[in-house]
Amino acid sequence: MKTTPPAKRDMQTIKASGRDDRTAILKRSIRTNVPLRKTFVQAPRGSATRHGPLSEFVTGRDLRALKAYLMIVAACSSGTDGWSTRHDSAVWARLMDIHETASDQSARTGAWRALQRLQKRKLITCTRAGVLITVTLLREDGSGDAYHRPRGDSEEDLYLQIPATFWTKGYDEQVDLPALALLLVVLREKNWSRFPSEKAPDWYGWSADTHERGLKKLLDLGLIERREHYTKAPLTPSGYTMTYQYQRAPIMRARKNRKQTASPASSSSRANKKATAIGT
Repeated sequence: MKTTPPAKRDMQTIKASGRDDRTAILKRSIRTNVPLRKTFVQAPRGSATRHGPLSEFVTGRDLRALKAYLMIVAACSSGTDGWSTRHDSAVWARLMDIHETASDQSARTGAWRALQRLQKRKLITCTRAGVLITVTLLREDGSGDAYHRPRGDSEEDLYLQIPATFWTKGYDEQVDLPALALLLVVLREKNWSRFPSEKAPDWYGWSADTHERGLKKLLDLGLIERREHYTKAPLTPSGYTMTYQYQRAPIMRARKNRKQTASPASSSSRANKKATAIGT
């Protein structure tokens, strides 16, 4: 019987997982919430089509690249390294959990290919130098324009927020493609909004069935909440109509920033101390 040496077994136990790497990126980026322009999900009113870049991931069944993209936004959007992040290709593979089902070299290759698909969609640029891969974030609308942190001062610059707990609690490992797409849709809108499945092809670019499966999965995972909403409907047998409204569950609501601003009292105290020092 073949046995694994104790030292090798210990190494397998302590080796970082994909979730470990994702958590480390969020901590390094000081990310409590990850901002993502709403135009990634849906184009502004008046556009030739309402479909955002998200629709290509759904219709192309590219869950791996979508998860990778959201993690890249989390890693780069703090701006500490010029909207870029660089890692060994093995780290990129773990960030995408490819290492769990592939050999080391195959996992590295799979990670590079996923990043190239994002580059083809004009969401990032990526370069490789040996085993190191550098990724630079581009604007979320797929225009290929340079990225800057969204400020929310125009319709094209409005943004949603993904709580870091989506990754640190492992929800990213539980969602499928329809669920992840619908999570971004729900996060994009106000609480207790309607998301009619019959509008999905026009509004978002995927089928009504995909839309319904995504909402159901999110409800099963406890990431969204649902309530019945009744409207008066004259000349109908019941006299009313019922529709469902949805909102993000508490676990998916934006958190306060970890870095708290100083209280007015402490600011006033520092100002008085500074004035005293100048006067002496």
